Amino acid sequence: MAFRDLFLLLVLVCCLLASVASARQLSSSGKPGHTLAARLDDNRGFAECWNALNELKSCTDEIILFLVKGQTDIDSECCRSIEIVTRSCWPTMLASLGFTSEESNILRGYCDASPAPDPVASADAPTLAGSPVSPLPAV
Repeated sequence: MAFRDLFLLLVLVCCLLASVASARQLSSSGKPGHTLAARLDDNRGFAECWNALNELKSCTDEIILFLVKGQTDIDSECCRSIEIVTRSCWPTMLASLGFTSEESNILRGYCDASPAPDPVASADAPTLAGSPVSPLPAV
């Protein structure tokens, strides 16, 4: 009988301590990194990573055609997204999207080897004087 009363008392004390611990007020200290502004400053590249991942999602068709048929028409924006995602954000992200590490390396190699777009050569480049051919308008 005494053992049963002692056991009941211990269970009651444990329940009381658990309810007190869960109901206590948590301190909201002003430590760095604990405010929303500090966390956003810490993760300033986070938005760039998500934007690159979103862009990568929109050029999946180009990537598949490149890997399956060897068509080399991956544009510079897609290459920029591949570079950001695989080098700056999540190196294994392409593998988690279903691409093998070999395919990820092939994509990075292609994008590293492809020339950067020339800002001087644009659709509004001047034509040769007297030339009957004019550049096509940018679509």
